[in-house]
Amino acid sequence: MDIKEFPAMVVEKFAVYNINPLLNHFSSTDPAYLESFREAVAKARSHVVDLGLPGGYFATTDAATAEAAVKDSCKWIDSAATIGSPSVRQHLSVQKGQKPDVDAAATHLARLADYAGKRNVVVNLENDSAVAEDPYFIVSVIEKVNHPYLRALPDFGNSSSKYGEEGNEKAVAAMLKHSFNMCHVKSEVQLDGKTYHVDLKKMFELARQSSYPGYFSMEFDTNGGDPFAGTTKLIDETLQYLA
Repeated sequence: MDIKEFPAMVVEKFAVYNINPLLNHFSSTDPAYLESFREAVAKARSHVVDLGLPGGYFATTDAATAEAAVKDSCKWIDSAATIGSPSVRQHLSVQKGQKPDVDAAATHLARLADYAGKRNVVVNLENDSAVAEDPYFIVSVIEKVNHPYLRALPDFGNSSSKYGEEGNEKAVAAMLKHSFNMCHVKSEVQLDGKTYHVDLKKMFELARQSSYPGYFSMEFDTNGGDPFAGTTKLIDETLQYLA
């Protein structure tokens, strides 16, 4: 399926009119292709609410490497603006054998947030990789930068393998204090050969307590069965807890 067909498919299968695509699903990032994608979104009466970006080495003290990451991501922020996305999910990568550096990450992500602000595109950081994207590392960076265009994207389950179920809830609560428009919803996570279950009721309670105002993106693990049935179930559970 070409990504241009995705908005209409989501409407048809799930009656959902917002999408959260990934940049690596686009067959081209040429302006003409991006404009045709934007037209397909409008034709489906849908909206792009976030664009997932590849990883970048922002948390490194290697100035040249970090500079390349900032340059690449500025280009992808331009792409997000072209398709009408209000935000991007910027993954953080770490070089082998190195630990992510809070001060370096803050310095380089502040520059990215400044550029994103000029395009009116928020940069979201997700608690995904246990090393490069630890939730408390992300919170430290966001608080250090203190920029309205650098925010948190809490994933409901990704920190389970590192912190356990109770620790995962505390991590999500910390992320929610800095969230803007996007949370990733999942009822279970399969990491390192293990399955971790997520208490969705508790997660939505945390979102409500933090007055989270944004979107909830459905993430069904395709290793767990039919993605259409699984996503429908996740949507139904979400609507139940949002009622």
